[in-house]
Amino acid sequence: MGVKLYMDEHVPAAITRGSRSRGVDAKTAQDEAREGHDDEAVLDHAESLGRVVFTRDDDFLRIAAERQRDGCYFRGIIYAHQLRTSHRQCIDDLELIALAGSPEEFENRVYHLPLKA
Repeated sequence: MGVKLYMDEHVPAAITRGSRSRGVDAKTAQDEAREGHDDEAVLDHAESLGRVVFTRDDDFLRIAAERQRDGCYFRGIIYAHQLRTSHRQCIDDLELIALAGSPEEFENRVYHLPLKA
């Protein structure tokens, strides 16, 4: 069973299209007309869908740290810095994660892209 992703609204459409073209199961905030929702709500919604959040918004790092500190479960977050991680790196790494990873690996964790420097 692969990892299903939820792309938050800050993820460029090119990354989503590229990932989907490689077989990644990716749903977006835009697909569901959920733009502008608070980041906590995005994380909770992704959880309700059984999806790991992919984001380029560093506010999610703070939210994850708070949830980890407080023992509050979340499905997982994959984060890529907007200036230090190219679209191509994101697509390559998201393909690897989605097709070879397991959902349990991401529970209550934050993974940073690129996977290798």
